[in-house]
Amino acid sequence: MLEAILLIVSGILAVPSLLLSKKPDAKATLDKITPFQGWIGVVILIWGLWSAIYLLINIGTFFGNGFVGLWILLAAIAVVESVLGFILGFNLINTYVLSKNAKSEEKGQQLLAKLLPLQGTFGIAAIILGVVAIVLLLIVF
Repeated sequence: MLEAILLIVSGILAVPSLLLSKKPDAKATLDKITPFQGWIGVVILIWGLWSAIYLLINIGTFFGNGFVGLWILLAAIAVVESVLGFILGFNLINTYVLSKNAKSEEKGQQLLAKLLPLQGTFGIAAIILGVVAIVLLLIVF
């Protein structure tokens, strides 16, 4: 449930104009969480990478037991988390990791430049996947 909530929050941070167009009074709440955008991004990035590794290690279990649809949903969530986490947390990642090596910093900037045009798409996908995950959790449990 926490992962789904973080996914929705990261989606909202990625496309704040979508939320503000629907609820203009949400600006105050959005202003409160925006300073934590970098840290939320780093947490989501780590969570997404960990989920991707877990899914790859356990692919046989999912496919062998007929949970292909679940594996695909979880893989989509892991990809969206990883991409959004990188975009939202880039400033922190750059400050603490990439800035120590000029070549790494340049590669990070190039990757960010490629991903930024997709930020809105991944933000909307994060919100949708987060809601789907919560609904599925409520139905199953």
